[in-house]
Amino acid sequence: WQSLGDEVKEATPAVFNPLPANEPKNRLTMAKWLVSRDNPLTARVAVNRLWESLFGTGIVRSSEEFGSQGDLPFHPELLDWLAAELMDSGWDIKHLLKLMVTSEAYQQSSSFVVRPSGRSDGLKPELQTDDPDNRLLARGPRFRPTGELLRDQALAVSGLLSEKMFGVPVRPVTPNLGLSTAFGRSNDWEVSKGEDAHRRSLYTEVRRNSPYASFTTFDAGNREVCMIRRSRTNTPLQAFVTLNDPVFIETHQAMARRIVLKDGKDRTDVKDRLSLMFRLCLSREPTATELTALTQLHAESLEMYQKDTAAATKMATEPLGPVEAGADVVELAAWTAVANVVMNLDEFLMRR
Repeated sequence: WQSLGDEVKEATPAVFNPLPANEPKNRLTMAKWLVSRDNPLTARVAVNRLWESLFGTGIVRSSEEFGSQGDLPFHPELLDWLAAELMDSGWDIKHLLKLMVTSEAYQQSSSFVVRPSGRSDGLKPELQTDDPDNRLLARGPRFRPTGELLRDQALAVSGLLSEKMFGVPVRPVTPNLGLSTAFGRSNDWEVSKGEDAHRRSLYTEVRRNSPYASFTTFDAGNREVCMIRRSRTNTPLQAFVTLNDPVFIETHQAMARRIVLKDGKDRTDVKDRLSLMFRLCLSREPTATELTALTQLHAESLEMYQKDTAAATKMATEPLGPVEAGADVVELAAWTAVANVVMNLDEFLMRR
């Protein structure tokens, strides 16, 4: 600090376009420069992040590094076109997301089934060898969404998701671990009341010393450092979360009530209710094999809970809460077991 050199002034790196000559050199000018048409890097980076969130891998694979040490874009013309589209739309993120999800590339099936005849589902078999990472998008992307999206998805299809926006962070349902922080203070939290317990995961309170458990299991960061791109792991713990975590059990119970007491109250046939559940969760009808297996599961669960009403009450109400007066908790418990299966199918938990 004692070695004084030439005086420096506010400016941008020489490799970039300079700041406007007639503007004051302050943060507002800097912000305008960042989103200027003369500086397309900002739009390229933004577009690449959005593409990565929808397709699993960015047009530039190293979304955290656009410099000389990063990966080259697999389709630079597409990156530039989307960046221009973003700027031309007035930086309308919703417009760009709609454009991507309605594209043929996004709507393709991710399956790659080579039939005994040697033919595949409309794909060239050599792509399995030539493009194993699907960078050319000859088939749809397949990956598991983040823990936050999995929770929001389960809440949405079960009818629990709150549309309330803005406000202070909330505390959704989570297992109490009985842990203490410094000075003996409990690290467990009191669950938010009413619809706040079912708001989007975006609003979940962040505690660096005790992050939300299910998000951590699905590779969320602890917020101590900036994380540009998450890794995706597949572990048995993740299956335990979607099968047993209270927030997911709550959605299974809500789905059962939706099938029996709300949307499916006029449907008395098991197969009709299964059809409704599949349309809600998977946007398709169940196959004959699925109908047979799940009809049997419903019958076996119903028989078991008829013999143990205490277990049925627990299965149908904890942690969601009491059922409405006159509701059959045995029937709701059986459908909760069915919902637990359907909402843990690979097709429900994976982008495919």
